[in-house]
Amino acid sequence: MVRQIHGILTLALGPPPASDTTFTWQYLDKDGKAQELKATPIEFSKELNTPKSIKITNSTVHDMFSLVNDPRNEYNTLLTVNRLGNIVGGRPITYINVPMSTIKAACISMLKAGLPIFFGSDVGKYSNSQKGIMDLDLIDYELGFNVRLGMSKAQRLMTGESAMTHAMVLTAVHLDEQGKSVRWRVQNSWGEGAGTDGWFVMSDAWMDEFVYQAVVEPRFVTKEIRDILKTKPKVLNLWDPMGALA
Repeated sequence: MVRQIHGILTLALGPPPASDTTFTWQYLDKDGKAQELKATPIEFSKELNTPKSIKITNSTVHDMFSLVNDPRNEYNTLLTVNRLGNIVGGRPITYINVPMSTIKAACISMLKAGLPIFFGSDVGKYSNSQKGIMDLDLIDYELGFNVRLGMSKAQRLMTGESAMTHAMVLTAVHLDEQGKSVRWRVQNSWGEGAGTDGWFVMSDAWMDEFVYQAVVEPRFVTKEIRDILKTKPKVLNLWDPMGALA
């Protein structure tokens, strides 16, 4: 349906400029001052994709990659999803499948370095958006209904009971005296009316069960993990829940 989608967008927004045609973009900067940019699409793309413009710290966005926790599949292997990705000639979308302990260790190291982490989760389970809490003990279903919900993370994925449904950002972690994570501070995108001015708290146990993906810098994982990126990925079906968030 690419042709039809292109037609709809063209009718609504006008035809896109040719790659070598100069366009004018007027906008307000962070201080509210009017600015104007004149460039061709190719020039604009090159300007936005320089290491200087997108540099985080020692790495660029291009260097970062996804760790996932998918207990249905073998750990320390590379995964991808059939037909995932919409850029011809772009970087393939792949995931390194690792235990949650590896994901947590990388996230803790990044937070200690002052870096936030993009992560994907099934946000609707055992969560309260008004209070900003994600915790397995939030609702006692067994007490209320005399029913124990005992499906494993792998079983929830296999049956469609769970999938990555939402992306948020990790901004801090509470560690105990042994350095083990207890709870995590999360910045959500639902506005200041959700949680505490938009901030949530996620228990470590909730993370184990409902966090599936974290985007990390290479220097915060071992060489053995990084080398997995050089291997041939296992291709999951295009409807697989690992591709729900991309």
